[in-house]
Amino acid sequence: MSNECNNDCSGCASAGNCNKPQSFLEKPNAMSEIGKVIGIVSGKGGVGKTMISSLLAVSMHRRNKTVGILDADITGPSVPTAFGVHGAPDVCETGIFPKKSKMGVDVMSINILLEDETAPVVWRGPIIAGTVKQFWTDVIWKDEYLFVDMPPGTGDVPLTVFQSLPVDGIVIVTSPQELVSMIVGKAVKMAQMMDIPIIGIIENMSYYECPDCGKKINVFGESHVDEVAEKYGIPVLAKLPVCTDLAKLCDSGTIELFEGDWLENAVDAIEKL
Repeated sequence: MSNECNNDCSGCASAGNCNKPQSFLEKPNAMSEIGKVIGIVSGKGGVGKTMISSLLAVSMHRRNKTVGILDADITGPSVPTAFGVHGAPDVCETGIFPKKSKMGVDVMSINILLEDETAPVVWRGPIIAGTVKQFWTDVIWKDEYLFVDMPPGTGDVPLTVFQSLPVDGIVIVTSPQELVSMIVGKAVKMAQMMDIPIIGIIENMSYYECPDCGKKINVFGESHVDEVAEKYGIPVLAKLPVCTDLAKLCDSGTIELFEGDWLENAVDAIEKL
């Protein structure tokens, strides 16, 4: 907007555009064919966000959709471990091909680019953000649904993803603790600031089901997710139990073999976008 603006738009060359925000969207690889981009976010670490990203991807793939996961958690990459994906990806003149899991889910992560998977990624924020952009611009994605597993919080990487990728919606992952309201609130308000649609909330580790009597035990205390969801006007998509079998599948790289229908409502919501 001109410093000499008199608030009269008639005859102004910038009418209708003077307050339009600058777009920072990056173009995907020229060979990519991408449908919906879904961000998986959390306000804090340790809530099982990567596991939820993996389960959502597998659930969508079971509906005969082509699915990919962009692991944007550069300093804590664990998606390849969950899917048992190892080794460097194939490269051509026009880009990088994501690695495929045993069942056919596309995966791109910094861990498959490192010679030593246990080597720490000790990079500053701008380099990390630039790497995430390259996972979008340099990788050849051929997926109807691309899930972006983001690091926790509202820092460089979530901001980069929201600004650089055409995110169609986000799923917020949380856990049943007293501070959930504040955590979810931060994620919700960042999404609103960036004009990103919120698909809903998934509560992980919601309860433990006794294998003998079937009673549900609130290991981490009483859940408040329904109250928080009502406060912000967003739906609760799922409540997942504490499940040792899921943890074992992630650790063994066989997450694609999981059994359970906890996330069917979440997948339905994503398909309806």
